Amino acid sequence: MTETEKTVRSSHLLSTAPPVVTVSMSSELNVPMGSPAHGCSERGSVGRMDYRDWVRRSYLELVSSNHHSVQALSWRKLYLSRAKLKASSRTSALLSGFAMVAMVEVQLEMQYNYPRVLLIAFSVCTTVLVAVHLFALLISTCILPNVEAVSNIHNLNSVNESPHERMHHYIELAWGFSTALGILLFLAEVVLLCWIKFLPVDSGAVQPSTSGSQAHSPPGYAGWQAALASTIIMVPVGVIFVVFTVHFYRSLVLHKTERHNQEIEELHRLKVELDGHEKNVQVV
Repeated sequence: MTETEKTVRSSHLLSTAPPVVTVSMSSELNVPMGSPAHGCSERGSVGRMDYRDWVRRSYLELVSSNHHSVQALSWRKLYLSRAKLKASSRTSALLSGFAMVAMVEVQLEMQYNYPRVLLIAFSVCTTVLVAVHLFALLISTCILPNVEAVSNIHNLNSVNESPHERMHHYIELAWGFSTALGILLFLAEVVLLCWIKFLPVDSGAVQPSTSGSQAHSPPGYAGWQAALASTIIMVPVGVIFVVFTVHFYRSLVLHKTERHNQEIEELHRLKVELDGHEKNVQVV
């Protein structure tokens, strides 16, 4: 065989080699033999599956983060409930003690004719004030030990053992009695106490004179003016207290609403992204 024939035969063998190489590569990649278009669609589907896996992984990460955020939210509620119960118990014990001391230590002038409405209002206000604070103290004393026992356990799942979720309404009731209603009653108690204490002053009561005989002093208005001054001061304080309470709770509700709206928008955005990708896969 001449050199020219060898060269031609080698060229012919090289021209027929690519199918063998293609088959070997296909067998190594475990790709089924078929048309080139089918191979292109397989590569495109692999790319789309990668994107779908990425979206699904993002969704799972979001769900996992939401699970941890739910646990964190439960623990935050537990600590908030514990703080409310502690504040309620301390405030109720303090204010009810002050009310009892005020009712016991007040000295009524026997020579002075107190208005009947004033005495009845003072008695009712003091009794309701003590009853409200003692009720808040009772709720705090009953629920707080169970919450404290769970809060001292360093375990994420132990938050479900706390009764703060089931007793949420009682905790809020104690918090409202101790702070809102209890403080308003205490302000009213101060006003009534000022009227009872200062009203007999310079009211023309019988006073002993230096010569041993009793003399009637001319009636004055110093006590009435002192009681009126305390009332004038206390009324704006009560209005400011009510306005601050309403503004505080409105701000707190708005903050919680904004946080929930952000979480809902994040979930809606992820849902739209998943739905749009599924539509694109179906069209292709």
